[in-house]
Amino acid sequence: MNTIKLNGSELTITDVINIAFHGYKVEIDEAAKDGIIKSRKIVDDIVNNNKIAYGINTGFGKFSNVTISKDECKDLQRKLILSHACSTGNNFPKEIVRSVMLLRANALSKGYSGIRLCVIETLLEMLNKGVHPIIREKGSLGASGDLSPLAHMVLPMLGEGEAEFNGEVLPGKIAMERAGIAIVELTSKEGLALINGTQVMTGAGVIALYNSINLLKLSDIAAALSLEALRGIRTAFDPRVQNVRPHAGQAVTAENILSLIDGSTFVTDQGEIRTQDAYTLRCVPQVHGASKDAVNYVKRTVDIEMNSATDNPLIFDNGDVISGGNFHGQPIALSFDFLGIAVAEIANISERRLERLINSNLNDLPAFLAKNGGLNSGFMITQYSAAALVSENKVLAHPACVDSIPSSANQEDHVSMGSISVNKSLEIVNNVRRVLATEIMAACQAIDFREGLKLGVGTAEAYRLVREHVAFIEEDTIMYKEIDKCEELLKDGTLLDGVEKIVKLNI
Repeated sequence: MNTIKLNGSELTITDVINIAFHGYKVEIDEAAKDGIIKSRKIVDDIVNNNKIAYGINTGFGKFSNVTISKDECKDLQRKLILSHACSTGNNFPKEIVRSVMLLRANALSKGYSGIRLCVIETLLEMLNKGVHPIIREKGSLGASGDLSPLAHMVLPMLGEGEAEFNGEVLPGKIAMERAGIAIVELTSKEGLALINGTQVMTGAGVIALYNSINLLKLSDIAAALSLEALRGIRTAFDPRVQNVRPHAGQAVTAENILSLIDGSTFVTDQGEIRTQDAYTLRCVPQVHGASKDAVNYVKRTVDIEMNSATDNPLIFDNGDVISGGNFHGQPIALSFDFLGIAVAEIANISERRLERLINSNLNDLPAFLAKNGGLNSGFMITQYSAAALVSENKVLAHPACVDSIPSSANQEDHVSMGSISVNKSLEIVNNVRRVLATEIMAACQAIDFREGLKLGVGTAEAYRLVREHVAFIEEDTIMYKEIDKCEELLKDGTLLDGVEKIVKLNI
């Protein structure tokens, strides 16, 4: 029941999350095996008949004009992996490594790579038994694929490098032995097939995207709680307003907010208390909605990329071996630069709502939401911390894809920097989660200063879940610990899952 079959064409984001985080097993679909075997036969025929084809019996990159003899093909593929494994930086988390391994196996399952079936099955056996290669996060230019980090993925398959197994980092050979997995000897085309693809940037990107989708829903919950706490005007969310400017994300956001605050007596109507709200409340559909539209664009790109053949050369069933550029990461690079910008905007507007909650010049609540201000600072410095994260996001949101540094003696003269785009987006997502957690905690504090009013059906559940873990701040306390508790509710899905049992949210 918890086994997902790969055919190279039908993998979903949900599948990736279930395999990366929840231990679902993976196997190659029987129908896909024929294509893999046929593709491999074409490679064997090329080698046996001494035909020249790039990456099969030639060198790589600038060395593509160097012919490699049949007897040297195995040595060529091994040396390719050893020489290319030169990434740096922190190690990717286990979940991202699992995502990378899965996506590479899925791409190879399409049957255009010329790799033996047994090699793909070794990669999946590692995934299923929990042998996770140590992959460093920096070192890819995002063209010719993620060559260096993917080489780190392959090292334990050869009995080299390092891998995590049962919580322990071991030499690759020992990790494979303990898991009962035989190491492989790569032959013609196979080393290149394993590392010439976009699966590191895409594998990490899937997780950034999944978290971003959840953050967009959480941002609507945060905005709805702040709207209630500040006795905001619901009229701006009227469907008629959205219909005359029919951006999909805008309409969805307004609908989410109205569903969350349904039944509330906290919120007001236009003219009841004031004529207009500030933009951070009134323009939530327009701001959150634009980010939703951007993230949905990224999702469409990722859905395609997860199920694509991205190595080079590609082996077609009529025997053609074509050198193209599917390894170029530009679609991912552009998309995740866009995602980083879109998600950073969610923190921008959230931090401004936080300011509106704690600044008594902008509301009718106690200054900094402190019960006894002066003696207590309340939420004063939470805004400082949020502002610091928002400022950092502005630096991180600078696009990486506009840069290109030629490599391989100018043979690879335009590169995407897609892995940098993705790594930055992961950092932005983490910062945004913290800012939203701070806003949600402040909104709940503000709500507790009002009496005799009723929250909406969705916001009431969000408030209840927060208060199960984070109490009203009566006296100054170690604040980061309280924000940590609130952030964990966002990170582990408790808050979103709980609210969505009452109100279904969309992006």
